[in-house]
Formats: sequence, C-alpha cells, structure tokens
Amino acid sequence: MPETVAISSQTQPDSSVFDRWAEVYDAQSNPLLMLEERSVLPLLPELEGNDVLDAGCGTGRWLVKLERFRPASLTGTDCSAAMLEHARAKVQPTTKLERGECSTLPGENASKSFVLASFVLSYLDDLKGFAHECARVLRSDGSLVISDMHPATASERGWTRSFSVDGARVEIATYPRSLEEIVSIFEESGFEVQTLLEPSFSGPERTLFEDAGKLEEYEGLVGVAAIYILKLRKRQSQPFTSSSRSNMQLTNARIGTGASTWKDGVLRIEDGYIISVRESADSAVPTLDLNGYVLLPGLINAHEHLEFGLFPRLGRGAEAPCYRNSTEWAQEIHEIHADVIERYRQIPKAIHLWWGAIRNLLCGVTTVCHHNPLHEELTLSDFPVHVVSRFGWSHSLSFDPHLVERFRWTPKDQPFLLHAAEGVDEASRGEISTLDAMEVLDERTVLIHGLACAAEEIALLNRRGVSLVVCPTSNRFLFAEAPTRDLLTSVERLALGSDSPITAAGDLLDEARYLHTEVGLDPAAVYDMVTSGPAKMLHLKENQGQIAEFGVADLIAVRGDHDTPAVALVGLTFVDVELVVISGRVQMVSPPLYERLPQELRSGMQLLEVAGQQRWIRAPLEMLFEAAEEVLGQGKLLLAEREVRYLGTL
Repeated sequence: MPETVAISSQTQPDSSVFDRWAEVYDAQSNPLLMLEERSVLPLLPELEGNDVLDAGCGTGRWLVKLERFRPASLTGTDCSAAMLEHARAKVQPTTKLERGECSTLPGENASKSFVLASFVLSYLDDLKGFAHECARVLRSDGSLVISDMHPATASERGWTRSFSVDGARVEIATYPRSLEEIVSIFEESGFEVQTLLEPSFSGPERTLFEDAGKLEEYEGLVGVAAIYILKLRKRQSQPFTSSSRSNMQLTNARIGTGASTWKDGVLRIEDGYIISVRESADSAVPTLDLNGYVLLPGLINAHEHLEFGLFPRLGRGAEAPCYRNSTEWAQEIHEIHADVIERYRQIPKAIHLWWGAIRNLLCGVTTVCHHNPLHEELTLSDFPVHVVSRFGWSHSLSFDPHLVERFRWTPKDQPFLLHAAEGVDEASRGEISTLDAMEVLDERTVLIHGLACAAEEIALLNRRGVSLVVCPTSNRFLFAEAPTRDLLTSVERLALGSDSPITAAGDLLDEARYLHTEVGLDPAAVYDMVTSGPAKMLHLKENQGQIAEFGVADLIAVRGDHDTPAVALVGLTFVDVELVVISGRVQMVSPPLYERLPQELRSGMQLLEVAGQQRWIRAPLEMLFEAAEEVLGQGKLLLAEREVRYLGTL
C-alpha cells in the first residue's frame, strides 16, 4: 500500500502541498475537471474586451481557455509558485500571473469584469474574506463563477482531496461547507445567485472511469451531483437607466392588469422591461399594432419536466386498473415500456429540453419551473423560455434518502420543491405527516400534486405556510381522479403545473381549462394559479406573472374581446396564443401578426407547424428536427400529442 501523507484539516493547506501537486497535476486524468469544464463554458459571460481574473489558477488550465475569448486583460493568481511556473509555460506573455492568497486578490477596486474560482473554495479558511475581495475587485455589472466538488456527495461518499506523487498519496486539508452556507456568505457580500448547477457524470466522463478500471463506480454515480457550479453577479440596486435603448412598443391592445381589469394604452418596452404604459405612441420606436387583440401576462408553469417534451404517454390502458401511487407507476413503466423509453433516450437531452421549452412557449408559458437539476442548456441566453434556477429540490420521499439534508441546504429565501401525496392510497396520504415529522414543511416548501390530501392534510399545509402545485390531467390519467374543487379552494397558496407529456393531456392551457370546465374552479382562481400565485411561491423577483411598469416584459397576445382577463384565459387553447414576448423579445408569433411585425424584430425566426397551426419561433428548428427525426423518423414528431413539422426559415 502507498504511504499516505495527511495534512491536518485544522489548518489551512500550506502552499508547499500545492507546489508538490504541481509536479503531477497536468498528468492526472480527473473526471471532475472534465465535467466542470463542459458545464462552466456555457455560463461564461461576454469576455472579449473585458478584464478577467482567475483566482486560484493552478497550472493555468482555465487561463488557456480564457485567452481564446480575447479579454482586454487576463490575470491568474495562485498561492503556489510551482503551479504558476507550469502556468507560465502554457499561457501567452500578455497573461499576467501573480503569487498570492485568495484573501487578497490582485487589482484595484472595481477593476474586473469577471472572476473565476475553479475548485478553490474548499481550500479557503477565510471564505468571507474571499467573497469580500471578489466584491471589491468586480465592477458593478461584474459576475463570478465558482465551481467545486459537491459538498453533499463528498460527505456521503467519503471523497477526499488527494494526489499521488513518488509513490505516496497526499491528502489535502479542506474546509467542508454546505451549499446553503456558501451562498449565504456571498449574498452577505452583495452577490445574488444567477445560476446554480449540480451536474452529474455522464458519457464524456465514463471513458475516464473505464480507463481507470472504475466503471462500476461510475455506474453508481449516474444521476448523483458530482460538483456544483455557482454563477453570481453583484446585486444591482436599480436595473434601469435613463439611457436605456428603446426596443419596441405595443399599441391598440387592451392590457390585462389583473384577473378582472383591462387598461388601454401604449405599452413601451426597453431593454427587456416594461418602462411605461402611456396614452400615445412614439413614431420613432419600432411598433407592433395589436388592434383586435388583448395582452395578458406571460404564464408561469410551476411544475414541468422539460426533458420529456417529445415522449408519448406512458402507463396502463384505459381498461386496466388505475395505479394507487406514483411509485407503482414509475417502477412499472420501466418494465412494460422499456423499449419506448430507451428509444427516446437516444435523442440527446439538450434536444429534449428545447422541445419541452417549445411545448410551453406555444401555449404562452414564459417561465418554467423545471423539477430537475439545472442542465447547462437551460442557462443559455437564447433558450426559448425563462427557467427558474434558484430553488432547492428533492424528487420525493420514495426516491431520495437525503431529502432532509437537501432541504436544510436550501437557502432561506428560496423555495424547496418535491413530489408528495401523488396517489390515492393511504401511503400517499401519510407522506404529509411523515414530511411534517421530518420538519421539512415550512414557508419554503412547495409540494407537487397533493392528490391524496384530505381536509386534515390541507389544514396542516396551510398552518405551515406550504404551497401546493397541482397537475390535474396527469392525476386523472394515472389515478382516474383529480383534485376536487373543495380541496383546491381550501388551499391558501396554490399554483398549476403541466407535469410532462408522459402523463399529462396537452399543455398548461389544457390544465387551466380542465380546472375551470371539469373541476368548476372560478376563472379568477385559475388565473392566479398561472400568474401571481406561482410568482410568489417561486420567489420570482422581476414582477413575473403581471403586466406592470418596471417589470420584465413577458407577455402574450390573444385575439378577441373578453369580459375579463381571467375569463379570457380559461377559454384559451394553444391555437389562440398568437404572440409571446419574453424579456422584450418576440419569441413566437402567428403569421397574421408576423406580417405586422417591424422588419428589424423578425430576424432569427423559423416557421413551425403544430397540428395545422403555423407559428414563427425564435429557435434553431432545423437542427432540432434533424436531431429528433434521426431517432424517431421523418414526420414522426409529436409535441403534447400534436404533430409538428418544420416549414422553413426567414
């Protein structure tokens, strides 16, 4: 057995340890680094012409990549002279290298646009000092990306930081902290979280495990968060400036300002936000005439699994007995539908996610709460819908033995989501009391489904301040039951989700219409469940779910004259949604409104046909069709059980 040299975890690792590590750092394959690199790259901001700092740069692994983005200046700092020597051999002469601790970063106040800290935080004793230094050197619009081994997984699996050199295994001291503590420290220093990723190993890393003879270990880590990545930005006190560039204005439409009220006026949008609702138009501003239409706020889908957008329904036939709970269904479909699942999984997950987003976009959804780890594709600036990124989650009691730990790691100002009481048996109903005994029911908690809840459970949820998201057509398909009107009207914090095409019938509008026509819920209540209700429970902070001055410009337009916005909404199908604007950009538009759209607002749109309805969409449709049809076959794509065809580009 090789000798183990351990460094005491009570003292900060000495730079000599990293000097020794530098001898072998670049020669050792590391799946954690591979996973991190492919996950971080999509999160990088615009770096060309900006000032960049790599804190804890090591041997220059990231510096070489950052140079390709042509920053105005690039600096790497590290405590190890040997690490910096290796870095100097790799990087360009213009890249500056400085030896120093992360508690004292190089650079004047507000001198950097971007700071990267890759696999550094675990070695820092004074994390608050580092967070303060990042805030000091970053400009007001600057951002910070942090990556490291996932603390929960490291603790559960007994992972250590070590390397082998000269026949000895050297373990490096670390300072374990929960994600909640890390986020809290940076928020105290003036940062806000833009993105939190918790990626797991997949195909690219599998080869490294296989080469090392550890394929069995890899199989045991599939789906387990191996690292975390935090993208933070300095908190802005006021997102608007008087010099904001005018984007467009919407004229001649009635504007829904709540469930029961309309307002007339010209809606002015600048830099993605609603700046004003005024009486007259400005002839110098690009204008979309919406005469004959009404404007509603973009809808919020409080529960969705985007990666199943192309999947068919999976379950028992109508003649078979219904399931008693979701665990029974989940186990059975992998037996009776294994071939279908395997076939659809051949389509890359990123492609599935795009199709799931398009399914939502078509029915007027502008914000989605995707109940899964935040895949890097969902963070791209051109992804077609907003995806909520600031929340904690667990799948359910049945599938997550670490539910309590995940709840405790969730920051106090973020929601915590999990499936619960999804069934019709006593075991499903009993989950509520079990969760209460585990002390995971409070104002942060958002339960999904709750079908098995009776009056006693709803009263408990209300007392604890818990929110509930219902998915009625999914429940109807699996259990031949849906939430009753009495149950829904007794819940104090309520929202609506569309789950996924695997179990649901259609889209979020189909769910809303079902609640009104089949369950008998009042239009105003349904309206709240897809607008202000989920905005509150998901802690959305840019006035999503309403049309308001200084709120984000997420809007939909539908034709006709309606008594109230709520009455308009509960009668809609995806056919009625003819315009979707997200952050001030036209994301989807019908052919009639496309003809009214100013030329400068049309670029980048491609034409799609869904169940005979044509829509211009801002998405790489040609690529998405090719990737999906390569597996499913030409003309075989169904989206929410509706046939889709690619018609061309602008």
